[in-house]
Amino acid sequence: MKLLSAAGLIFFLVSCSTPKDVLYLQGIDSLSEEDIARMSQNYTSRICPDDLLTISVTAWDPTVVTPFNPPVWSYASQGDVAVTNALQLHTYLVDIDGNITFPVLGKVKAAGLSKQELTAQLQDGVARYVKDALVHVQIVNYKVTLLGEIARPGALTVRNERITILEAIGQMGDLTINANRKNILVVRDNNGRKEHGRVDLTDPAIFASPFYYLRQNDFVYVEPNKPKQRNYNVTQSQTFTVSIVSTLLTTVSVITTLLVAILKK
Repeated sequence: MKLLSAAGLIFFLVSCSTPKDVLYLQGIDSLSEEDIARMSQNYTSRICPDDLLTISVTAWDPTVVTPFNPPVWSYASQGDVAVTNALQLHTYLVDIDGNITFPVLGKVKAAGLSKQELTAQLQDGVARYVKDALVHVQIVNYKVTLLGEIARPGALTVRNERITILEAIGQMGDLTINANRKNILVVRDNNGRKEHGRVDLTDPAIFASPFYYLRQNDFVYVEPNKPKQRNYNVTQSQTFTVSIVSTLLTTVSVITTLLVAILKK
């Protein structure tokens, strides 16, 4: 009867996750066009210190832009013998002051600019030396990290210029059934200062949240819902109790064995 009661209690706790706790964007169909317009936001990712950029300059005659494209070779070796090599794009690290050092042009301010703005700035600089050259900029270390009640927690590399929290969660396999969808934590570094916010995936108002679009190196944590937290505490308590009982039984057994051995003498 005790086992049946415990099983019933656990089932009740697990069943507390009602559909309203797991459905995304509830009530979105009832939003008016004015509501949707108020929640819409235009977001453009900005380059930050410690970003790693690849920058290539192209022209009809590749030789005239060679000074702007320093070659970088990577080597694979066995012992001291090089067996393969490959030409790679040169990378530029945005320093703590927000600058990169670009060939010919020298120090260029990059932090705070969008990719398009930095591209235009570099293209104007290159145009003083080469006519009709094209510049392409790419952030190569744009990633976000998702932990907690995620199907596949870990770091996610972002290939596009921006990503939403819904897209990031989708690419990591969605949330587990035990996730608290109403209180997701997002931690970010804003010019060296840590800030955080909470988002509710069940509320369409998430579209207006400043944390709807994720930035470079954002950290997303999805906490377990109340039933799982309670179940975890019950399991831990049961494990602790079993451990204590096992230790006591072992101690009693050792003492009994010693007493029997002493009495036989």
